[in-house]
Amino acid sequence: MSAEIQASRHEATLILTISNPGAKNALHPDMFAAAVEVLSTAERDDSIRAVILTGADNFFCAGGNLNKLLEHRAIDKTGQGDAVDSLRSWIEAIRDCPKPVIAAVEGAAAGAGFSLALACDLIVAGSNSKFAMSYSKVGLTPDGGASWFLTQALPRQLATEILLEGKAVAATRLHELGLINRLVPDGSTLDAAQQWADELAELSGHAVERIKSLVREGGSNSLAQHFESEKFHFVESLNHRDALEGINAFLEKRKPHYK
Repeated sequence: MSAEIQASRHEATLILTISNPGAKNALHPDMFAAAVEVLSTAERDDSIRAVILTGADNFFCAGGNLNKLLEHRAIDKTGQGDAVDSLRSWIEAIRDCPKPVIAAVEGAAAGAGFSLALACDLIVAGSNSKFAMSYSKVGLTPDGGASWFLTQALPRQLATEILLEGKAVAATRLHELGLINRLVPDGSTLDAAQQWADELAELSGHAVERIKSLVREGGSNSLAQHFESEKFHFVESLNHRDALEGINAFLEKRKPHYK
């Protein structure tokens, strides 16, 4: 069986499964463009309200294939950089997706697999799962935005510890630090993520997209800039049909129905 990204639907949720049998779902170059393409399709499909990223066979992703990296030493640095940019394109597609993206992590997320989980908007993890930025163990430095995500989310000392040591970190610790949203019993992460996605699907897709944009901008905006951005998004939202439906539903004490 080949390494691939498997796409399936659960009601209004698109489920992307990283599959590389026998290799702990290690990443393969063929996956990157396929993942970007399917996320682009999801962006244009109004029937999709949320996306879940998970791994096959109760394991999220072991990261990059070290044998492939050894092969890359034989090509020029431009080609090596192009391979890094392929992962970047997938990470950016997750970040730019207007729908909420939930990582459902079983087993472990290591290296670039950890980067993919960090790129998602929300993380559901099995209580005994592990996360590792193991690059330093093999004389490498992170890619996939890992060092940026961790330094944005954690105190500098903790981010440095995780990146330098390369040791596996328990999901329970990352949950305590606020990096993981929900811990669930092992084997139930996909079900828990689907339930959460179903709840998110009931929200205004227009508002969700704009909230994602505000969160993304929040890390770089000054407060003054962010006030202006919030004003723009608020006014645009207020004049959208979803606000009319949401406000009327609240006043009429009924559940809103967003198109």
